[in-house]
Amino acid sequence: MLNIGLILPDVLGTYGDDGNALVLRQRARLRGIDAQIHAIKLGEAVPETLDVYTLGGGEDTAQILAAEHLIADGGLTRAAHAGRPIFAICAGLQVLGESFRASGRVVDGVGLLDATTVALEQRAIGEVASTPTGAGITAELTEPLTGFENHQGATILGPGAQPLGRVTRGVGNADSAATLDLDDAPSQRTAEGATQGSVIATYMHGPALARNPQLADLLLAQAMGVRLQDLEPLNLPAVDRLRAERLSV
Repeated sequence: MLNIGLILPDVLGTYGDDGNALVLRQRARLRGIDAQIHAIKLGEAVPETLDVYTLGGGEDTAQILAAEHLIADGGLTRAAHAGRPIFAICAGLQVLGESFRASGRVVDGVGLLDATTVALEQRAIGEVASTPTGAGITAELTEPLTGFENHQGATILGPGAQPLGRVTRGVGNADSAATLDLDDAPSQRTAEGATQGSVIATYMHGPALARNPQLADLLLAQAMGVRLQDLEPLNLPAVDRLRAERLSV
C-alpha cells in the first residue's frame, strides 16, 4: 500500500493542487500498486510515516494558518528528516521556507527549505517553463518542466537549497532581487522552485504532476525507495498530447 498525504487541503487547496495527490494515486494504480490518499486538515496531526506528501497553494490568511499548524504539529518536519518525499506548490513552497511575507508582515515558515519570500512589485501570472537542474533528489529528471504560475512572491534561495529548474519562459522565483521588475531580462530571474533534502517545491500549478509525468514518477519512485528507471513505463497518449500542447504555448 502506498500512502499519500494530502496536507491541509482545506486551506491550501485554492488552485486545484489537490490534483497532484490524485495523479500520484492514479499513476501508482496503473502500475498495479494499491494507493490511498490521506487528507490531513487544519487542526489534525500530520502522520510522519506516510510514503509521500503534497501541499498546494492558498491566499495569505491560509498560508499563515498552514505555517502555524505545521510548525506546532511537527509531523511534516519529522517526515522530512526521515527522508520521506514532500512536494509543495506555490504557497506550500513559501510556507516550507524560513519566512514569507503575508498580510503585510513577515511570517515564520516551517524551515524545511533555505528560502525566504518577499513581495514582487507585479504579480506573476502565466505559463512558466524550465529546464531541470538535476539538483539533489531530482538528479534523474531530464524532461522540461511546465506549469501555470500565479503568485506575487519573490523567493530567494539560500545556500542550503537549490533550484528545481532554470526558467525558459515566465518568471519563476524571481529571486534576483526583492523588487524585481518583471520587464527585466530573463537572465536575472532564472531560478524556478527549490529542492532540499527530500523536499521538491515549485510555483507550477496545472496540476504540476499532471503536466509533468516524469516528475510525478520521480516522486513515486522516491516514495517506494526505487530509482525512477525501475518504474514500469506508462503509455498514456492523452497525457503526452496535453504536455506537448503546453510546452508549445
